[in-house]
Amino acid sequence: MSILINEKTRILVQGITGREAATFTKDMMDYGSKVVAGVTPGKQGQKVHGIPVFDTVKEAVEKQKANAAVVSVPPAFAKDAVMEAADGGLSPIACLTERIPKRDVIEMVAYADLKGVKIIGPNSPGVISPAKKAKLGFLGGNNPERAFRPGHIGVVSRSGGMCTEVANLISNAGMGISTAIGMGGDSVVGSTYLDYFPLFEQDPETHAVVLFCEPGGTKEDVLAEWIPGHFTKPVVAFFGGKFVDNMPGMRFGHASVIVRPGSGATKDKTRLFQQAGVRVVEVYSDIPKALREMLQERVKKSGKAISAARKKSRPAKPQAKKIKKTGKAKKAGKKR
Repeated sequence: MSILINEKTRILVQGITGREAATFTKDMMDYGSKVVAGVTPGKQGQKVHGIPVFDTVKEAVEKQKANAAVVSVPPAFAKDAVMEAADGGLSPIACLTERIPKRDVIEMVAYADLKGVKIIGPNSPGVISPAKKAKLGFLGGNNPERAFRPGHIGVVSRSGGMCTEVANLISNAGMGISTAIGMGGDSVVGSTYLDYFPLFEQDPETHAVVLFCEPGGTKEDVLAEWIPGHFTKPVVAFFGGKFVDNMPGMRFGHASVIVRPGSGATKDKTRLFQQAGVRVVEVYSDIPKALREMLQERVKKSGKAISAARKKSRPAKPQAKKIKKTGKAKKAGKKR
């Protein structure tokens, strides 16, 4: 299993005729994702990498049966694009566009909630499920297999670039990824940790979850409050940008990375996570070690073994016995 997407997900790309969208559309197709339609108003009848382009989401859904969307349009048009996808019942909607006005984001997130659809982002690289060969967006670029290998660790990251880095670290340690999600770095996003964790809890293929967290906001605080009594799997977290704790009021990188007096500091988030049973590592490279230790602890408590990352099975090579003919054997053969 996986969460959010799988091999049956039929993807529609809004803004497909743009240069960046055309590039990651090809990457998604090469990976194995089912991209079935594109939407760019005024471009109906064109094709991008053989994918038909429509003027509206409604037409694309009716004719191509799309059920998920990737939004890659200029910031001024992002709200309308997301709302149009929500009207079409597409879910999830991965919004890759950055620098969308905050008011627009608030309105489109509220609208998606009314329609019962899930938004990933905005300012997100998307989501990927390696075992299903499915991805929405540009996670992993044109060579996702390098960092995202099939396995049993879920990843949620506030940083798009670090989502790939964390997945690569876990994959190189031999554990692999079940589903990885770039949550988006804006202060307001459609879905947060709390939207993904119930899905990971229900997914038997996810044995643990790794978080890449940042200063600012209350997303980690809310998750820490929810975990006890709801989430039964190991969680490992790493905080980037801890230096921001000492520079209140200053914004670094993402729009949401800003510490205010009494709010958003990583030291406070770390304390809340630790109280909730989350293992917070101080050194980034310690993530695999912490994962192994927590998984082993879980095995001891449950008495059930947890399978390792899935690898392609190879047929057993027949082992032919080579018999060296000694002098006695040759004589025996002659006598026969």
